[in-house]
Amino acid sequence: MEKAAVKQMSPLALAFLGDAAFELRVREKLLEQGNAPVQQLHRKAVRFVCAEAQSRAVELLEGMLTEEEAQVFKRGRNTHSHPPKNADVADYRRATGLETLFGYLHLCGSLDRERELFEIIWEKMP
Repeated sequence: MEKAAVKQMSPLALAFLGDAAFELRVREKLLEQGNAPVQQLHRKAVRFVCAEAQSRAVELLEGMLTEEEAQVFKRGRNTHSHPPKNADVADYRRATGLETLFGYLHLCGSLDRERELFEIIWEKMP
């Protein structure tokens, strides 16, 4: 997609796709570690894709985003959305920002950058 068209999309639409793009990368990494029962894979995946974990992931990327990426993240973080009852509002907003960024990179065709940012998260996440 053209970058100009992607920039016109709502942050929540980008987050919708970014959620899937991020989770796909998590699932690929888990399968690279070896075959395991699906329930076990799911539990491990949830540890990376929940709002709290994605909020921590944002902290790991601090200072590594380009100005454009930081603006996309902020658009997603600052958008009005309704967090689930069990999620901290600040964590949920940062997670939405991360998902918005991943959706943006994915639609712009910046898959190498998407992969690079994900690898930083994967390697540094406790």
